[in-house]
Amino acid sequence: MRVVLTIAVLSMLVLSGCSSKPDDVAQRSQVDEMYQLAQGMIRSARFSDAANVLRSINTRYPFGPYAQQVQLDLIYVEYKTGNQDRALTVIDRFLSLNPNHADNDYVRYMRGLVHLQAEGSFFQDAFGIDRSDRNPVYAERAFDDFAELIQRHPDSPYAADARARMVGIQARLAQHELAAAEYYLRREAYMAAANRGIYIIDNFPNVVEVKRALEIMIESYDALGLTNQASDARRVLAANF
Repeated sequence: MRVVLTIAVLSMLVLSGCSSKPDDVAQRSQVDEMYQLAQGMIRSARFSDAANVLRSINTRYPFGPYAQQVQLDLIYVEYKTGNQDRALTVIDRFLSLNPNHADNDYVRYMRGLVHLQAEGSFFQDAFGIDRSDRNPVYAERAFDDFAELIQRHPDSPYAADARARMVGIQARLAQHELAAAEYYLRREAYMAAANRGIYIIDNFPNVVEVKRALEIMIESYDALGLTNQASDARRVLAANF
């Protein structure tokens, strides 16, 4: 009786396995179709539609045949549609689940781009209003992202662009410090203004904002009667500008 029972159970398992194969094929076909649809939308710059399809694949088939590629594509389309929070969530999840993936340099590069996108503002983009006084937290994060990319993947094809963007970010950070220095100067807080100038020179020596930083230092030191410091700043200004 036990032998008969065992054979019966094995027969059920085999039949169950055979019956699942058509389902697997159908699922694979459905995922293929959805993924190709999303790719067509991306090629047509229909990024919002592509994001919806890719999110659906990611939710319904998180371990499907395109799981990693879907997440990589989703990072891109979330960035293109300006959904920074969603993009960062996918990025963090991808790096956590795939610490040694061959495309992690791209993922880290995209994280820098997403943070740069978050740094932008509607008023700057639409009306060109200067908001250099605003907290540059996202610019700082983007700088760290690109620095991490270069450190971990020095030979990445994205490394050169990351370095160039880091120079631009330094200018943004220097502008923030310069706005603070101008604020202190207007309020005759001369030492605070001079210290901001020193910070710019020490941390961002290759940006054009250094010239104005030196001018603020000279004006501040003159107002404080610190002739030696003012003379040193004048020499540096004359030698470089």
